[in-house]
Amino acid sequence: MTDDTAAISGADEPDELLEVVRATGHEHVTAEHASTLEFTSDDFLTPAGDCILAIEADRVPADFSDEFVAACQDEDATITATIEAGGHTQTVVGRGDPDLSFENDRSHVLRTSSYVDDRTELVETDSAAADVDRDLVAALADGADATLTLRVEPPE
Repeated sequence: MTDDTAAISGADEPDELLEVVRATGHEHVTAEHASTLEFTSDDFLTPAGDCILAIEADRVPADFSDEFVAACQDEDATITATIEAGGHTQTVVGRGDPDLSFENDRSHVLRTSSYVDDRTELVETDSAAADVDRDLVAALADGADATLTLRVEPPE
């Protein structure tokens, strides 16, 4: 288990698993996309990337623990993504899905829809990039360091 993966002892709740991704904002962060939110390991962002909140992610979905991935593959699991940057925090809640593969080596995508591809980490989220607090978006556009913490709570 890495420092960025916690099971039981490092999580807030006994049955909770988490993964932490560190990244950085970019001047082109606009967070205007209405159905997705993304962190990428790419080292650039074009103005067209209106769902991307942070670049240069230090970890990708393929880095996540097998235990975390298995817990996320339960459609009844609740997955919470907490985004922190510049003293601001945003929480996005969604659910797991049996088709989540966590095989992508580039991007973390959270979706308001039930669509799943190899970049998808949560589906049916309660918000997307356009819903992110504008002070948080401004901090990211100023290049603030960002943290994406993913927590999965398996069903009881």
